[in-house]
Amino acid sequence: MKRLLFLGFAAITIFTQCNSPKQKSEWRGPNRTGVYNETGLLKEWPKEGPQMLWSLTDIPKGYSSVAVVGDLVYLTGIKDSMDVLLAVDIKGQIKWEVPYGRCWDSTFPDSRCTPTIENDRIYLSSGKGDLACVNALTGEIFWQVKASEKFEGTYGEWGIAESLLLYKDLVFYTPCGEKTTMIALNKNTGETVWESKSLKDKPAYVSPLLVERNGKNLIVTVTENHIIGVNPENGEMLWTFDYAAYAGGEWKANIQTNTPLYYKGKIFVTNGYDHKSVMLNLSEDASSVKLAYVDSLMDVHHGGAVRLGDYIYGSNWIHNRMGKWVCLEWETGKPMYETEWENKGSIISAEGLLYCYDEKGGNIALSKASPDGFKVISSFKVPLGKGPNWSHLVIKDGVMYVRHEDALMAYNIKA
Repeated sequence: MKRLLFLGFAAITIFTQCNSPKQKSEWRGPNRTGVYNETGLLKEWPKEGPQMLWSLTDIPKGYSSVAVVGDLVYLTGIKDSMDVLLAVDIKGQIKWEVPYGRCWDSTFPDSRCTPTIENDRIYLSSGKGDLACVNALTGEIFWQVKASEKFEGTYGEWGIAESLLLYKDLVFYTPCGEKTTMIALNKNTGETVWESKSLKDKPAYVSPLLVERNGKNLIVTVTENHIIGVNPENGEMLWTFDYAAYAGGEWKANIQTNTPLYYKGKIFVTNGYDHKSVMLNLSEDASSVKLAYVDSLMDVHHGGAVRLGDYIYGSNWIHNRMGKWVCLEWETGKPMYETEWENKGSIISAEGLLYCYDEKGGNIALSKASPDGFKVISSFKVPLGKGPNWSHLVIKDGVMYVRHEDALMAYNIKA
């Protein structure tokens, strides 16, 4: 009876959503920028941190972030040999979970994919490159495609870590390999719509970005060796940029992990291991790019970066367990500061403040976004979970969601 009541309420909720502007949630928030359109948040926290509303422990382990639509929170984890999707209500009660694809079972096997949600449908990739579309109310699977297998894709050392991108009636995935680089499926049926040409490259660990330039839409993403621009309508590879040429340090590693940043015709790409960051100028018709500048200070490991006003904020890579917090000028790449605080980690923003999540100790800092320096206003240490703190923070309706592998915590950060 309780389940029937829940489904009835959820159906009413989704029916309402379908007759109003689309309800969406995706990797790194609105337009994948890491900048959340939240207002009325605390400008400083109590010494012990903001109020914890609820927590879950011993959930299926994951490095992925949550997605929130309506009164439900969604996240992925691994159980046995499968990636699973969980639905949790805003009081912290698990409603259901469903396996949807084969998990990565080698190095660092926790789930990677943050759910992409549009109204009553959730789109997912698994660590082995299986794609699925799931009913957001019930967990029923609408369709599944073993995409990396079907399109003869390849894997990096840490599997697939792509959160799927939607555009019109299409969902995109980047299997790479000898056959193709990127594919588009019909988001309602899972049927193939197009396959791009192959660059004979391997996939990176990057979730793609949809950008608009003078009325023209473009998918920008990073493979192991290239930054690419793809026409979402037909899969035409409009341009490629040799990003591998900017690998640095002792390893000359091309381990790409971060979604690019885009603003007014400029594309910023950064990745760790002493790999140089690049700023590209996108042509007026989006058909080509030219190098604007190269930066060797900000090489974000996998914590993302944010652009606020005229500046980029993120952390850099000193080695796998250490990095500093960095600010660059957007237009020129001029370094504004490089400051040590706890450790490198992930970063998001809301209301002109930075939320920094240290990956080693699980400390979360609230800092003003200013080129004058990295100055912590408040901080606290996450009390639950184990292992590295690699999940990115999420803010929705005044609640900050913190994932730490097998734990999920919800904090009230409303003013």
